[in-house]
Amino acid sequence: MRTAEQLRGDFLLDPGVVHLNHGSFGAVPRPVLARQQELRDDIERDPVEFLGRGLPDALAAARSEVAAYVGVADPDKLVLVPNSTTALNAVASSLALALEPGDEIVITKREYGAMHLLWEEIARRTDARLVVAPVPMPAVDDELADAIWSVVSARTRVLFFSHVTSETALILPAAELCARARDAGILSVVDGAHGPGQLLLALDDLGADCYAGNGHKWLCGPKGSAFLYAGDELRAQLRPPIVSWGWEDGYQERFGWSGTDDPTAVLAMPAAIDYQAANEWEAVRARCRSLAQRTQTAILDALGGEPIAPNELQAPQMVAVPVPHAEPEALQHELRVRHRIEIPVRDVDGTTLIRLSVAAYTTDEDCRRLAAALETVPRNAKSR
Repeated sequence: MRTAEQLRGDFLLDPGVVHLNHGSFGAVPRPVLARQQELRDDIERDPVEFLGRGLPDALAAARSEVAAYVGVADPDKLVLVPNSTTALNAVASSLALALEPGDEIVITKREYGAMHLLWEEIARRTDARLVVAPVPMPAVDDELADAIWSVVSARTRVLFFSHVTSETALILPAAELCARARDAGILSVVDGAHGPGQLLLALDDLGADCYAGNGHKWLCGPKGSAFLYAGDELRAQLRPPIVSWGWEDGYQERFGWSGTDDPTAVLAMPAAIDYQAANEWEAVRARCRSLAQRTQTAILDALGGEPIAPNELQAPQMVAVPVPHAEPEALQHELRVRHRIEIPVRDVDGTTLIRLSVAAYTTDEDCRRLAAALETVPRNAKSR
């Protein structure tokens, strides 16, 4: 297995910055960028042949590789899209057509802000009721599913939750929640933005009605690469956010052409899968998990505090660590400007959390620099 220092050379990252926020936008290895450029060159050599005639077959080939990677036997359950936000907007807008006034949409308190806005808008359009389920913090394994399910009622039509929460980096009990929803006749929609590449996915077994996953984060694919998975019952119902060619045809056709754009990001997703396979990614992921947990322990030992969840509920390569600082924005600015460390800092229910991303290229020295920097910043204790 190559070291983090060796893998760092595969990325274009500024060596003067400690990059500990892979979870936001990811970073793309040089071989994947090279494959994307090859595809762009192919388009420019013969654009009508590539886009006008060859694109459906190219998308089908890429979709087959992505499907195998995420544990989907039938590639036709997937469509390739620019990002999970696009995918989930398509799902929400499609499901809205069947919602009636008084119906309920359940989401959790830990959802990504843009997704909260999405479901608020769907509730506004349909006169449905948006219900926000609690997610305890500190989190306890055998309490999460019951806490989320506690707000489900006979009027609930949609259950929406993250596989890995964005700000708190918690793994929610997706399989159990999907099973409960299925038994209750409720549609389950999973935001898997942080799933592909970080979690070992088997979507056919997970049981979600819809699952959206990004390629540009932990899969290390190009920006503009993602997928939407839909079960058999929903594919006929789902519509993309843009009306274009294929609208009256099947699932693949409707999502296959939104207008002339650059499809090379999604077509390069197999190159990202190949890159991970060539670099023993399961071992890389295990190394990253160990470093993330060791760094969390070092920070908490130095500054005081307790983890927000046991290790088994924390994402493999992301961990949200509470720190005793009263001004999250000021702390994030201090870390970036003074220490050249890029890491998100957020207020979550009155607790300041730093969300550490440990990517393949993250070194022990990167994490030591973070721990040392946090000790130099004035500790304005924060608790409510």
